[in-house]
Amino acid sequence: MDFDQLTLTEAADGLRAGKVTSTTLTREALARAKANADLNAFVTLDEAGALTAAAAFDAKGDRSKLLGGVPVVIKDNIEVAGLPCSAGTPALKDYIPRADAPVVARLRAAGAIIIGKTSMHELAFGISGYNTAFRTGAEFGVRNAYDRALIAGGSSSGTGAAIGARIVAGGLGTDTGGSVRVPAALNGCASLRPTVGRYPQAGIAPISHTRDTAGPMAATIADVELLDRVIAGGDEIAPADLKQVRIGIASSMLTNLDADTEVAFRAAIAKMMAQRITIVEIEMPQLAELNGQVGFPVALYEAYDDMIAYLDHTGTGLSIEALAKDISSLDVKGTYDGLVIPRKLPGPDNTLIDAKPIYDAAIKIARPALQTLYGDTFSGNRLDAIAFPTTPRVAIASNPDSSSPENFGLFIQNTDPGSNAGIPGIQIPVALGGTSQLPIGLELDGPAGSDRHLLAIGMALEIIFGRLPPPRRS
Repeated sequence: MDFDQLTLTEAADGLRAGKVTSTTLTREALARAKANADLNAFVTLDEAGALTAAAAFDAKGDRSKLLGGVPVVIKDNIEVAGLPCSAGTPALKDYIPRADAPVVARLRAAGAIIIGKTSMHELAFGISGYNTAFRTGAEFGVRNAYDRALIAGGSSSGTGAAIGARIVAGGLGTDTGGSVRVPAALNGCASLRPTVGRYPQAGIAPISHTRDTAGPMAATIADVELLDRVIAGGDEIAPADLKQVRIGIASSMLTNLDADTEVAFRAAIAKMMAQRITIVEIEMPQLAELNGQVGFPVALYEAYDDMIAYLDHTGTGLSIEALAKDISSLDVKGTYDGLVIPRKLPGPDNTLIDAKPIYDAAIKIARPALQTLYGDTFSGNRLDAIAFPTTPRVAIASNPDSSSPENFGLFIQNTDPGSNAGIPGIQIPVALGGTSQLPIGLELDGPAGSDRHLLAIGMALEIIFGRLPPPRRS
């Protein structure tokens, strides 16, 4: 097997046919994880547990299971029985759940072998993955699979880096405003942010119960579809007939692009048109304005109550104040101490004001208006999806500055609106930048509940776009 291009689907097929053993795949994944320690992709590597599970599968495992014997990784804010679940923060580093989160339980029931827990932006509050709490390499921060000097994106940083670096072909992240799509785009892999509520959310350290969702990340969209089928059920999906697909493009989502991203996006659209996809230019007035009224007001307000409830669930006895006291990363520390704990938000003149009225307006007025805008755009233009560059730029330098508010806002400018509307989005790798040679992604957002149709479109498109070459350094 070519481990640099191995997909989840190919691994599962090879195991089912007896062409490879789970022990072989798991040993290879563990060896690659240790050889790439400078990625800082893992908080916990469960070598003994993974090899025991692989050996058990080889001895008497059910080869009809969808993921029978296939190694995967899990973001470290999703609970895995018997392994620490730190959510990337020191106060929770010794918390060991007794049970799997439901999304993990479904992967395990399908035969998956969990090799470890992946590093992340601390408490999932960021897009860079620059976390000073945990590291296995010389430098802080989860590093990009294609260039160790650059960010892996966040907050599902380690899962993205591990897949991009060809350590494993799939795993789980979580997404509040872009956290499975940003690292997938920057590391050259695929992902799905499902419609909010499609996946069970229990056993996952939260930011916002109305925005958070677990999400599959993998080598290809076909692999993402496999993970989605395991988690949400349903029959196997076939690639869509692209001649029947209508996709909208909004000029407001094509701002702040670097040259590589703009060229790659235009080339991807040209390839789509060559497949006779109907491309429709659309306008989404007030998108940025409405999104601004929802995004941070909802996340920052809900983070307080939701984290208190989660800490109570852990049985650690930790208070939210004790959690905040030990936060390591300066950007997250500032967010918790300045906004989450005091329940404040920046007002019109940038002074801090009570968050409750702003939150209430977001929930009662702005979010319904945002959802109506999306609904009217999809139905009025008879669209299957809206396409845009997942991130406006390729990966930037990994250092404390990568976590600045400006970079945060820049890298979620396109992923955040759909998140706040609760609609699904898929990230598809489309190219390496002509100058940068770094991965560039295209996102498709669809109407609420259209997850499977989006995946079918993505599966057809990735046949056209092809798989990105692996990083030069494996």
